[in-house]
Amino acid sequence: MALNSIFPKTDTPPGGGADINSVSMRNVRSQSIHRLQIGLAGLGAMILLIGLAQVVYDRAQLSEAETVPAASSTIAPKEPAPVQKDPLAEAGVVPDLPSEPIGQTEQEPAIMPEQGNARPDRQ
Repeated sequence: MALNSIFPKTDTPPGGGADINSVSMRNVRSQSIHRLQIGLAGLGAMILLIGLAQVVYDRAQLSEAETVPAASSTIAPKEPAPVQKDPLAEAGVVPDLPSEPIGQTEQEPAIMPEQGNARPDRQ
């Protein structure tokens, strides 16, 4: 079974001297130039993308500054809305309590068993 080599075949014998070194030096130089070109192209692409993003951002800021908000009214209200004093009482959730207390009745003090002046309730 013959395996194909991944390395290119050369006509020069191993240790052939100057021809192999000159080919490998040209290869190294061309690879380094190629890498440099790829790197510079990548930097240029990033600069272009950043510039494009800046243009889009500036346009968005400009258009947002010129538009009228959708929620704003175009006419002023004629009368201010009435102020609710107690919204729960107006909704009927809480009983309406009077603002002034109605005559309060005095409570009799609690009868303590030590005082002994309790009335018998049994007949």
